[in-house]
Amino acid sequence: MRHSSLRGSELGERGVVAKRANSRDVVQRDDGKWAVTKPGGGRASATADTQRQAIQRGAEILSNDGGGELRIHATDGRVRDQRTISPGNDPYPPEG
Repeated sequence: MRHSSLRGSELGERGVVAKRANSRDVVQRDDGKWAVTKPGGGRASATADTQRQAIQRGAEILSNDGGGELRIHATDGRVRDQRTISPGNDPYPPEG
């Protein structure tokens, strides 16, 4: 049985629903503007004139949605930085 209506989660082993990692990408569009996108999404969650503005908006969106990973792409499309937005879980927390 498939459960395609499970938004934000997926069906794991034994039918247990597991929450997928929440993430957003900051990418440059063809028109030069910067977009905040959700992986697999059809359209931008937000757009901005500068990358800095898009990063700030992406962090706000993730924070309001329970935290997660913000991937920042360079103009060539490669990921140049990744940030964990609270209250997300950092996969590589600092040792201390």
